Amino acid sequence: MSLALVKNSPLEDLRRRIADAGALILDVDGTLAETEEIHREAFNESFVAGGIDWHWGRRIYKELLRVAGGKERIRAFDQMRRSGPPLSDAVIAKLHRIKTERFAAIMSEKGCPLRPGVKALLDAAWAREQRVAIATTTTRVNIDALLAPVLGEHWETKFAAVVAADDVARKKPAPDVYLEVLSQLDLPAASCIAIEDSGNGLMAAVRAGVPVLITRSLYFHDDAFDGALAVLDDLSELIV
Repeated sequence: MSLALVKNSPLEDLRRRIADAGALILDVDGTLAETEEIHREAFNESFVAGGIDWHWGRRIYKELLRVAGGKERIRAFDQMRRSGPPLSDAVIAKLHRIKTERFAAIMSEKGCPLRPGVKALLDAAWAREQRVAIATTTTRVNIDALLAPVLGEHWETKFAAVVAADDVARKKPAPDVYLEVLSQLDLPAASCIAIEDSGNGLMAAVRAGVPVLITRSLYFHDDAFDGALAVLDDLSELIV
C-alpha cells in the first residue's frame, strides 16, 4: 500500500494542509526513526546487567508497547509473570536507568537513521519558518541520542517546544503531552497537525483536538487508525 487517505483527499491537498498548519507536532519512536528494536535490545541488556532472567522477543515486546513508558513496561511484564515476588520500585527504576544508558550507548555505537522523508519534511518546515514541536513519551536523553547525530548537538533549538515523558503526569494515550505542547505554542489544536505511528499516539492527539497524520512503523503497522487525516507508509510520499 502506498497511500490511504480518508474521504479520498488528494495528496496535494494533504501537502498544502501540512504547509499551512500553525505547527507540526511529531512523535519520536517509530515516527522519526525505527528505534524500537534498539529499545528492545537495551531492555534485554539491562535485564542481563541486573541479574534478571528475562528476555523480550519481538512478540512480547509488541504487546508491551501498548503500555506507554519504559518503567511501566517493566512493571507490566513483571505483573504478567506467574511466579516469584514482584520487583520493587527501586529495582524497576534501576533497570530502567541501565536500559536508558544502554540505549544511548547503542545509538552512539550503531546510530539510527531518520525514517524516509523525515529530514526533508523538517527542512521544508524550517525553510518556510513553520513551527515544529515534539510530543513523546520517551525521555529527553533518548531524544538526544537519536537527534544529536543527525541534527547537531543543539537540535533542541530548532524546535518550538519539546515535551517528553517526564514533563507530564500521564503518558499516551492520555492527551497530556499534546496539551502541554499546545500550551507552550499558544496555538489552537485544530490549527496544528500531529505526526504519529501508533494507535496510542493517534488517540492522544485526537483527545487533545489535534488532527493526525499517520506514518506506519514496524511495530504498529497493523494498528487501527480510524479518524486519521491520512495513513502513509512513510513520509517520503509527501516529497515532491
